[in-house]
Amino acid sequence: MFRPMSNTADTARQPASGTQDPAMDEPVSFGFRSVPAAGKASMVRGVFDSVAPRYDLMNDLMSMGVHRLWKSVLVDTLDPQPGMTILDVGGGTGDIAFRIIDRIGSRQATVPGDIVVCDVNAEMLSVGRDRAVDGGLVGRPGWAGGDAERLPFPDRCADACTIAFALRNVTHIDRALAEMYRVLKPGGRMLCLEFSRVAVPLLAEAYETYSFKVLPILGKVVAGDREAYQYLVESIRRFPPQEELAGRMRATGFERVTWRNLSGGIVALHSGWRL
Repeated sequence: MFRPMSNTADTARQPASGTQDPAMDEPVSFGFRSVPAAGKASMVRGVFDSVAPRYDLMNDLMSMGVHRLWKSVLVDTLDPQPGMTILDVGGGTGDIAFRIIDRIGSRQATVPGDIVVCDVNAEMLSVGRDRAVDGGLVGRPGWAGGDAERLPFPDRCADACTIAFALRNVTHIDRALAEMYRVLKPGGRMLCLEFSRVAVPLLAEAYETYSFKVLPILGKVVAGDREAYQYLVESIRRFPPQEELAGRMRATGFERVTWRNLSGGIVALHSGWRL
């Protein structure tokens, strides 16, 4: 069983008191804007605070339900088994965790192993907990507040890490990759499901039009926040394409790195192992 470390343990991995991480002074992307790295996390948190109550509904509407198929591919690829310890990073509303629990085939908290959702956004976690209660889940999954770049878990504690549609929102992608590598046991696997670079020219043109013309309006009408969905569309365009992300995973230490395009590359599923 694995649990978040205490605040003291987590703080031990932060810069010493009175020091400033130089990387936090560097500009990073927030959609198409450049912002100080130190401020991006709070800006992203504001986006998801705003959209949390309608986040799952918007996913259905934006993808016309196809996101369910993409997530099923992730869980199929993971092939979770009873007794595995699985950490879902940035999984606030629990969509991936609930699918894993259903795939394992038990809704009881006494099954060996753990599935824990870790998310920096309290509003998203609150929605996830409510969904668990509504679904009759008792004690599973576990819920933990934590930054993907400073996961509050000990080294080599998880059999698998998943991250779905969250990696593009972190301030430093390489730090988040390194943290997921750190918490994996030797032989553990990381799976990243994320919007990527469309590989079919005609589809790319239609997708571009849909993303920038339709999605922000849908966000305004359904979630009451056009700007949040404008940011989400822009963040997709700024995210590394398939080969670049694979290279960054290898540079982190992951081995046997592969990816699979879904829906013509609208989404890609990357896989890497800690051997």
